[in-house]
Amino acid sequence: SEPIKFYDSNTGKLLFEAPKGRSFEEFVKESRAHGWPSFRDNEVNWDYVRVLPNGETISVDGTHLGHNLPDGKGSRYCINLVSVAGNPVEDAGATQEL
Repeated sequence: SEPIKFYDSNTGKLLFEAPKGRSFEEFVKESRAHGWPSFRDNEVNWDYVRVLPNGETISVDGTHLGHNLPDGKGSRYCINLVSVAGNPVEDAGATQEL
């Protein structure tokens, strides 16, 4: 099945696609174990996501997304679901009217 797409709640830009390289069940199990949707490096859209030196994970537009909490498998981005519950916009660079 196709990965689920997670969009910035402020801009509509695509930030994460999961699962990639693992099953849906593995994605859900890991996310439930940590209490946050947990993404791996290959599930991050690096065009729009940045990790600050302190581990805070943000969008290029400044939306606080969560934190990088590495584990034995590598980087693990624990992301607040509210931050990635946006809807896609046709032109991700366009501003949405409120």
